[in-house]
Amino acid sequence: MLLKNVKLVNPKTNFEDITDIRISDGIIAEIAKNINANTNEEVIDLTGKIVTPGLIDMHCHLREPGFNAKETIKTGIASAINGGYTAICPMANTNPQVDNATTLTYTISKAKEESEIGFYPICAVTKGLGNEKLVNVSELLNHGAIAFSDDGKPVENMHLLREALKYINSHNAIIISHSEDSSLANGGCINEGKVSTRLGLKGIPDITESLAVARELEVVRSTNGRYHFAHISTKRSIELIRQAKKDGLNITAETAPHYFSLTEDDMVDYDAKYKVNPPLRTKEDLEAVIEALKDGTLDVIATDHAPHTVHEKQLPIQNAPMGIAGFETALGITLTYLVHTGKLTLMEAIRKFTSAPAQILNLKEQGTIEIGKKANMTVIDLNEKWIVDASKFKSKCRISPFDKFELKGKPIMTIINGKIINIGQ
Repeated sequence: MLLKNVKLVNPKTNFEDITDIRISDGIIAEIAKNINANTNEEVIDLTGKIVTPGLIDMHCHLREPGFNAKETIKTGIASAINGGYTAICPMANTNPQVDNATTLTYTISKAKEESEIGFYPICAVTKGLGNEKLVNVSELLNHGAIAFSDDGKPVENMHLLREALKYINSHNAIIISHSEDSSLANGGCINEGKVSTRLGLKGIPDITESLAVARELEVVRSTNGRYHFAHISTKRSIELIRQAKKDGLNITAETAPHYFSLTEDDMVDYDAKYKVNPPLRTKEDLEAVIEALKDGTLDVIATDHAPHTVHEKQLPIQNAPMGIAGFETALGITLTYLVHTGKLTLMEAIRKFTSAPAQILNLKEQGTIEIGKKANMTVIDLNEKWIVDASKFKSKCRISPFDKFELKGKPIMTIINGKIINIGQ
């Protein structure tokens, strides 16, 4: 297969130019201008289109096993591919939790039945996400774990976290933190501030996140450990992470698209489609997130794809679960709100989706387009305008705060191991 006249954007090699790409037996065989097609070779002219390394989502929830009404591995993978992803890293908060080799092996085998997508499970740090006993790290790594996280619940036992960090790092693996002080969150449902006051809802103060970040940074500092912060949403958390990086701590961090495109002010009523954890914050926080993406304090854009049933999201907001579908809007939101507005260059934005997560998780066959590597790519129409229609999501979760938004730029083709998968929506 020969892709002609593509604009290749490859952050790992800082390459951005018009070129051709030849794929042979699923492997990138040649990258050059004006490649002549071989006899019977499939030729696809992608003039005017962008080709990037396949998008990587290092933070998502597929719900299976245990919560199949919300999402299954099959529907989650379909949704991810529709969003341009060639690799995903599902979290462990299923039922049973992915804290043992049996459940881990099940999820991996189930994913292989559905697709060749890069499937890299993140296993629990503690047994049953119980914050008491460390999982069998070496066994889980031997069975395919890529990282460890109790995401959905914070690890608040600092002694246990310190021991886990030292042990997991000794196996050349990483902990991904859900930084939250649960005593401060205390049943809140949206950001504590003017909107929660106006709506009469119990709020979650921003210190819920930043206090947890601060204490975890001190644990990292005491161990010289390697650590990744998930779904960062507040200005103060960013300031702490920025300073810690300047101090030389071996940390990385991510945010999600809803934290640089929405604020608490978008919550004009009691609609739970805006209910996420951490909650949507203030305009000042949003601006801090964008600045942190620009200066590298935040390394990655991850979806935190967290689907629920329509029934659950239509419950009164106090009772509805936190989380939204994220796969199918993440790239469009990023291009619309960051790239087309000039806040990030295309190269900077694509780095957050590709080479950065690949480097953090040590994914050898993802995050780059180079000769000899597997052909995992995303084809993007940078200028296509489209209306988000949540009713057509491949995900089971058909409710989104971005429903009916007009976006500019979308994935139009996903290539996994050299095989083309067309985008549905």
